[in-house]
Amino acid sequence: MGRLSNGSVLALYIVNFIVLVYMMQIFLSKKNLSMKEIAYMYKKLKSIVVIMLSILIFVFTASTCYGNSAEPPSILIIVPNPPSDLEISIDTGNTYVEANKVDKVVVEKVIERYYIFYSSKLGNTRDYVFKITTGDDSYEIAIEKPLKSYNNIYTLNLKNRTLTPGKLLSRSILLVLTRLILTLMIEGIIFWLFGFRNKDYWIAFFIINIITQGALNIWINGFTPIESYLILNLVAAEILVFIAEIKAFLTVIKSCRWHTVLYVLTANLVSFIAGSYMITFLPI
Repeated sequence: MGRLSNGSVLALYIVNFIVLVYMMQIFLSKKNLSMKEIAYMYKKLKSIVVIMLSILIFVFTASTCYGNSAEPPSILIIVPNPPSDLEISIDTGNTYVEANKVDKVVVEKVIERYYIFYSSKLGNTRDYVFKITTGDDSYEIAIEKPLKSYNNIYTLNLKNRTLTPGKLLSRSILLVLTRLILTLMIEGIIFWLFGFRNKDYWIAFFIINIITQGALNIWINGFTPIESYLILNLVAAEILVFIAEIKAFLTVIKSCRWHTVLYVLTANLVSFIAGSYMITFLPI
Protein backbone atom coordinates (compact mmCIF):
# COMPACT_ATOMS: atom_id res chain seq x y z
CA MET A 1 0.00 0.00 0.00
CA GLY A 2 1.41 3.40 -1.01
CA ARG A 3 1.93 6.23 1.42
CA LEU A 4 -0.76 8.92 1.47
CA SER A 5 0.32 12.32 0.17
CA ASN A 6 -0.09 15.39 2.37
CA GLY A 7 -2.96 16.47 0.12
CA SER A 8 -4.78 13.17 0.67
CA VAL A 9 -4.23 13.44 4.41
CA LEU A 10 -5.65 16.95 4.48
CA ALA A 11 -8.64 15.93 2.35
CA LEU A 12 -9.32 13.02 4.71
CA TYR A 13 -9.20 15.37 7.69
CA ILE A 14 -11.63 17.84 6.13
CA VAL A 15 -14.05 15.08 5.10
CA ASN A 16 -14.02 13.66 8.63
CA PHE A 17 -14.54 17.12 10.09
CA ILE A 18 -17.51 17.81 7.82
CA VAL A 19 -19.02 14.42 8.68
CA LEU A 20 -18.57 15.22 12.38
CA VAL A 21 -20.30 18.59 12.02
CA TYR A 22 -23.11 17.05 9.98
CA MET A 23 -23.69 14.31 12.55
CA MET A 24 -23.73 16.91 15.33
CA GLN A 25 -26.34 18.83 13.38
CA ILE A 26 -28.52 15.72 13.14
CA PHE A 27 -27.95 14.94 16.81
CA LEU A 28 -28.90 18.44 17.95
CA SER A 29 -31.95 18.63 15.69
CA LYS A 30 -33.54 15.46 17.03
CA LYS A 31 -35.50 15.23 20.22
CA ASN A 32 -36.48 12.29 22.42
CA LEU A 33 -33.65 10.06 21.25
CA SER A 34 -33.50 6.62 22.80
CA MET A 35 -30.48 5.61 24.89
CA LYS A 36 -29.50 3.14 22.17
CA GLU A 37 -29.50 5.89 19.53
CA ILE A 38 -27.50 8.22 21.79
CA ALA A 39 -24.92 5.48 22.52
CA TYR A 40 -24.59 4.69 18.81
CA MET A 41 -24.17 8.36 17.89
CA TYR A 42 -21.61 8.88 20.68
CA LYS A 43 -19.58 5.89 19.50
CA LYS A 44 -19.51 7.16 15.92
CA LEU A 45 -18.62 10.70 16.95
CA LYS A 46 -15.81 9.45 19.19
CA SER A 47 -14.34 7.38 16.36
CA ILE A 48 -14.35 10.35 14.01
CA VAL A 49 -12.75 12.62 16.63
CA VAL A 50 -9.93 10.09 17.21
CA ILE A 51 -9.26 9.88 13.47
CA MET A 52 -9.30 13.67 13.15
CA LEU A 53 -6.88 14.20 16.02
CA SER A 54 -4.48 11.64 14.54
CA ILE A 55 -4.57 13.34 11.14
CA LEU A 56 -4.21 16.78 12.74
CA ILE A 57 -1.04 15.72 14.59
CA PHE A 58 0.41 14.32 11.35
CA VAL A 59 -0.33 17.47 9.33
CA PHE A 60 1.06 19.87 11.94
CA THR A 61 4.18 17.77 12.49
CA ALA A 62 4.90 17.86 8.76
CA SER A 63 4.21 21.59 8.56
CA THR A 64 6.43 22.38 11.54
CA CYS A 65 9.36 20.43 10.12
CA TYR A 66 9.00 22.29 6.85
CA GLY A 67 8.57 25.69 8.44
CA ASN A 68 11.71 25.66 10.58
CA SER A 69 14.07 24.38 7.90
CA ALA A 70 15.53 27.65 6.60
CA GLU A 71 17.28 30.74 7.90
CA PRO A 72 16.36 34.21 6.62
CA PRO A 73 17.98 34.76 3.20
CA SER A 74 19.93 37.85 2.27
CA ILE A 75 18.93 37.60 -1.41
CA LEU A 76 16.26 35.28 -2.80
CA ILE A 77 15.66 34.95 -6.54
CA ILE A 78 12.36 33.47 -7.75
CA VAL A 79 12.57 31.58 -11.05
CA PRO A 80 9.25 30.39 -12.54
CA ASN A 81 9.33 27.08 -14.44
CA PRO A 82 13.12 26.75 -14.24
CA PRO A 83 15.12 24.39 -16.46
CA SER A 84 16.67 21.57 -14.46
CA ASP A 85 20.25 22.65 -15.24
CA LEU A 86 19.83 26.32 -14.30
CA GLU A 87 22.55 27.61 -11.98
CA ILE A 88 22.91 31.09 -10.49
CA SER A 89 26.06 32.37 -8.81
CA ILE A 90 27.31 35.75 -7.59
CA ASP A 91 30.69 37.39 -8.07
CA THR A 92 32.19 38.03 -4.62
CA GLY A 93 35.39 39.52 -6.03
CA ASN A 94 37.68 36.52 -5.77
CA THR A 95 35.31 33.80 -6.87
CA TYR A 96 31.72 32.96 -7.78
CA VAL A 97 29.48 31.64 -5.00
CA GLU A 98 26.62 29.39 -6.08
CA ALA A 99 23.15 29.83 -4.63
CA ASN A 100 21.34 27.33 -2.44
CA LYS A 101 18.30 25.93 -4.27
CA VAL A 102 14.80 25.17 -2.99
CA ASP A 103 12.19 23.68 -5.33
CA LYS A 104 8.46 24.35 -5.04
CA VAL A 105 6.84 21.20 -6.40
CA VAL A 106 3.12 20.98 -7.26
CA VAL A 107 1.73 17.71 -8.67
CA GLU A 108 5.28 16.39 -9.15
CA LYS A 109 6.30 19.40 -11.24
CA VAL A 110 8.73 22.13 -10.23
CA ILE A 111 6.70 25.31 -10.80
CA GLU A 112 9.20 27.58 -9.07
CA ARG A 113 12.74 27.39 -7.80
CA TYR A 114 14.26 29.71 -5.24
CA TYR A 115 17.93 30.58 -5.50
CA ILE A 116 19.13 31.82 -2.12
CA PHE A 117 22.29 33.69 -1.21
CA TYR A 118 22.87 33.89 2.54
CA SER A 119 24.69 36.90 3.96
CA SER A 120 27.31 34.67 5.55
CA LYS A 121 28.49 33.62 2.07
CA LEU A 122 28.41 37.03 0.42
CA GLY A 123 31.29 38.43 2.46
CA ASN A 124 32.20 41.96 1.42
CA THR A 125 30.52 41.83 -1.97
CA ARG A 126 30.40 45.32 -3.49
CA ASP A 127 29.21 44.80 -7.06
CA TYR A 128 26.17 42.56 -7.17
CA VAL A 129 26.73 40.71 -10.44
CA PHE A 130 24.90 37.42 -10.93
CA LYS A 131 26.02 34.77 -13.39
CA ILE A 132 23.15 32.85 -14.98
CA THR A 133 24.08 29.51 -16.53
CA THR A 134 21.87 27.00 -18.30
CA GLY A 135 23.18 24.43 -20.75
CA ASP A 136 25.80 26.08 -22.97
CA ASP A 137 24.37 29.55 -22.37
CA SER A 138 25.82 31.89 -19.78
CA TYR A 139 25.34 35.60 -19.10
CA GLU A 140 25.58 38.14 -16.29
CA ILE A 141 23.05 40.50 -14.70
CA ALA A 142 24.10 43.35 -12.42
CA ILE A 143 21.81 44.94 -9.83
CA GLU A 144 22.15 47.80 -7.38
CA LYS A 145 23.20 46.94 -3.85
CA PRO A 146 20.15 45.58 -1.97
CA LEU A 147 18.58 47.98 0.51
CA LYS A 148 17.87 45.36 3.18
CA SER A 149 20.14 43.02 5.11
CA TYR A 150 17.61 40.20 4.77
CA ASN A 151 14.64 39.20 2.65
CA ASN A 152 15.63 40.90 -0.59
CA ILE A 153 13.46 39.27 -3.24
CA TYR A 154 13.99 39.35 -7.01
CA THR A 155 12.27 37.59 -9.90
CA LEU A 156 14.31 36.28 -12.83
CA ASN A 157 12.83 36.46 -16.32
CA LEU A 158 14.81 33.93 -18.31
CA LYS A 159 13.36 35.05 -21.64
CA ASN A 160 14.16 38.75 -21.20
CA ARG A 161 17.27 38.09 -19.09
CA THR A 162 16.20 40.54 -16.39
CA LEU A 163 16.09 40.58 -12.60
CA THR A 164 13.11 42.50 -11.23
CA PRO A 165 12.89 43.51 -7.54
CA GLY A 166 10.06 41.84 -5.64
CA LYS A 167 7.42 39.34 -6.71
CA LEU A 168 5.53 39.66 -9.99
CA LEU A 169 2.11 41.30 -9.56
CA SER A 170 0.49 38.67 -11.79
CA ARG A 171 1.94 35.91 -9.61
CA SER A 172 0.69 37.53 -6.41
CA ILE A 173 -2.83 38.05 -7.81
CA LEU A 174 -3.05 34.44 -9.02
CA LEU A 175 -1.91 32.97 -5.70
CA VAL A 176 -4.13 35.23 -3.57
CA LEU A 177 -7.18 34.40 -5.72
CA THR A 178 -6.40 30.66 -5.65
CA ARG A 179 -6.17 30.55 -1.86
CA LEU A 180 -9.24 32.79 -1.50
CA ILE A 181 -11.41 30.66 -3.81
CA LEU A 182 -10.38 27.41 -2.08
CA THR A 183 -11.17 28.97 1.32
CA LEU A 184 -14.58 30.19 0.13
CA MET A 185 -15.39 26.72 -1.19
CA ILE A 186 -14.50 25.06 2.12
CA GLU A 187 -16.30 27.59 4.31
CA GLY A 188 -19.27 27.64 1.91
CA ILE A 189 -19.75 23.88 2.32
CA ILE A 190 -19.69 24.25 6.10
CA PHE A 191 -22.09 27.23 5.93
CA TRP A 192 -24.54 25.08 3.95
CA LEU A 193 -24.14 22.10 6.31
CA PHE A 194 -25.03 24.36 9.21
CA GLY A 195 -28.38 24.92 7.57
CA PHE A 196 -28.01 28.49 6.35
CA ARG A 197 -30.23 28.81 3.26
CA ASN A 198 -31.42 32.42 3.41
CA LYS A 199 -30.28 34.42 0.36
CA ASP A 200 -29.36 37.44 2.48
CA TYR A 201 -27.22 35.25 4.72
CA TRP A 202 -25.32 33.96 1.68
CA ILE A 203 -24.74 37.48 0.39
CA ALA A 204 -23.39 38.39 3.84
CA PHE A 205 -21.26 35.22 3.81
CA PHE A 206 -19.51 36.20 0.58
CA ILE A 207 -19.03 39.86 1.54
CA ILE A 208 -17.64 39.04 5.00
CA ASN A 209 -15.33 36.27 3.81
CA ILE A 210 -14.05 38.12 0.76
CA ILE A 211 -13.05 41.00 3.05
CA THR A 212 -11.54 38.95 5.91
CA GLN A 213 -10.00 36.11 3.91
CA GLY A 214 -8.93 38.47 1.14
CA ALA A 215 -7.10 40.67 3.65
CA LEU A 216 -5.54 37.59 5.27
CA ASN A 217 -4.23 36.24 1.96
CA ILE A 218 -2.90 39.62 0.85
CA TRP A 219 -1.06 39.77 4.19
CA ILE A 220 0.34 36.26 3.64
CA ASN A 221 1.60 37.36 0.22
CA GLY A 222 3.87 39.87 1.96
CA PHE A 223 6.04 37.10 3.43
CA THR A 224 9.05 35.56 1.73
CA PRO A 225 8.49 32.28 -0.17
CA ILE A 226 10.44 30.30 2.46
CA GLU A 227 9.26 32.12 5.60
CA SER A 228 10.34 30.06 8.61
CA TYR A 229 7.58 30.89 11.08
CA LEU A 230 4.60 31.66 8.86
CA ILE A 231 2.47 28.99 10.59
CA LEU A 232 2.84 30.80 13.93
CA ASN A 233 1.97 34.13 12.33
CA LEU A 234 -1.03 32.49 10.69
CA VAL A 235 -2.34 31.35 14.09
CA ALA A 236 -2.35 34.94 15.38
CA ALA A 237 -3.97 36.23 12.19
CA GLU A 238 -6.69 33.56 12.26
CA ILE A 239 -7.64 34.62 15.80
CA LEU A 240 -8.20 38.18 14.57
CA VAL A 241 -10.19 36.88 11.58
CA PHE A 242 -12.32 34.75 13.93
CA ILE A 243 -13.13 37.75 16.15
CA ALA A 244 -13.97 39.94 13.14
CA GLU A 245 -16.20 37.29 11.56
CA ILE A 246 -18.01 36.57 14.84
CA LYS A 247 -18.95 40.24 15.16
CA ALA A 248 -19.91 40.54 11.49
CA PHE A 249 -22.05 37.39 11.32
CA LEU A 250 -23.83 38.12 14.61
CA THR A 251 -24.70 41.56 13.26
CA VAL A 252 -26.35 40.00 10.20
CA ILE A 253 -27.80 36.79 11.68
CA LYS A 254 -29.86 37.82 14.69
CA SER A 255 -31.38 34.41 15.50
CA CYS A 256 -29.56 31.26 16.65
CA ARG A 257 -26.56 33.16 17.98
CA TRP A 258 -24.78 30.12 19.44
CA HIS A 259 -25.42 28.24 16.20
CA THR A 260 -23.75 31.09 14.31
CA VAL A 261 -20.79 31.17 16.71
CA LEU A 262 -20.33 27.41 16.29
CA TYR A 263 -20.35 27.83 12.50
CA VAL A 264 -17.70 30.58 12.56
CA LEU A 265 -15.52 28.53 14.92
CA THR A 266 -15.86 25.40 12.77
CA ALA A 267 -15.31 27.20 9.47
CA ASN A 268 -12.22 29.04 10.69
CA LEU A 269 -10.72 25.92 12.24
CA VAL A 270 -11.13 23.95 9.02
CA SER A 271 -9.89 26.82 6.84
CA PHE A 272 -6.90 27.25 9.17
CA ILE A 273 -5.96 23.58 8.73
CA ALA A 274 -6.42 23.88 4.97
CA GLY A 275 -4.49 27.16 4.89
CA SER A 276 -1.64 25.65 6.90
CA TYR A 277 -1.32 22.98 4.24
CA MET A 278 -1.74 25.37 1.30
CA ILE A 279 1.18 27.55 2.40
CA THR A 280 3.44 24.49 2.32
CA PHE A 281 1.97 23.28 -0.97
CA LEU A 282 1.40 26.46 -2.98
CA PRO A 283 4.00 29.21 -3.43
CA ILE A 284 3.78 32.28 -1.19
